[in-house]
Amino acid sequence: MQNQENCYKNVWILSGTSDGPVIANRLLELNYSVFASVLTYKAGQAYIENPKLHIITGKLNNKDQIINFINKNKITCVVDATHPFAIIISKNLNNACKEINIPLLLFERKSLIKKSLINNTNNFFYIDDLKDINKVDIENKNILLAIGSRCLNDTAKYYMNCKANVFTRVLPTYESITKAFGSCIKNSNIAILEPSKNNKSILEKKLCDFWEIDYVLCRESGSYSQKNWESIVSGSKMKLFLVKRPKVKNDYSYSFDQYHNLINHIIKKY
Repeated sequence: MQNQENCYKNVWILSGTSDGPVIANRLLELNYSVFASVLTYKAGQAYIENPKLHIITGKLNNKDQIINFINKNKITCVVDATHPFAIIISKNLNNACKEINIPLLLFERKSLIKKSLINNTNNFFYIDDLKDINKVDIENKNILLAIGSRCLNDTAKYYMNCKANVFTRVLPTYESITKAFGSCIKNSNIAILEPSKNNKSILEKKLCDFWEIDYVLCRESGSYSQKNWESIVSGSKMKLFLVKRPKVKNDYSYSFDQYHNLINHIIKKY
């Protein structure tokens, strides 16, 4: 009877390619109808084919667009599993769901960095903003920006003005490549690659060695990328600067960092 009932329940997941497919698969196994929002066609390919799975590609621009989608598709609850730094979409989701009284659940991966690692090393640092590395320390240093493409040019320009040598690694997407090569960073200082999903982090390490990187700047996203940089920098002469997660996503009634807890909550409540 549970499965028969679930077929009338529509869950909307907004996520990237790491968490979204896992959450969707578990809900599909329970006979839920799942709507999954992704930014690109390539991201949608991470999901399995299923008649109860509906992939929506593209950006959601405002609160009203979100409300219209929820009403049109008779969504029972919404799961925000977007990037920890996707502040705008999370704020719009929060406002929209509150306005029409639809449950909004936050799924946010724990940071992969180990507290013991922070305590036992002198080359891992948390900072509040992309531009918080000390100006004096950065002069004549080689800094690798692994921060995505949205703030790339502005951040690069800032550290160039601090007399640093700026390099970047961006993802192989049209938007990332376009913004990287349209930025102030020299073309020869731009690398395009997917984060390694194994423990060896071979490409990233070779990149740091080739460019003789002193500092790596990335976000505390809890992603494969963050894990790779932690592994590479640990025990080396490099320094890793992690931009702390924004606190804007704390304004949720329910938040989860484990898949089974999220799924169990959905089963019991919705």
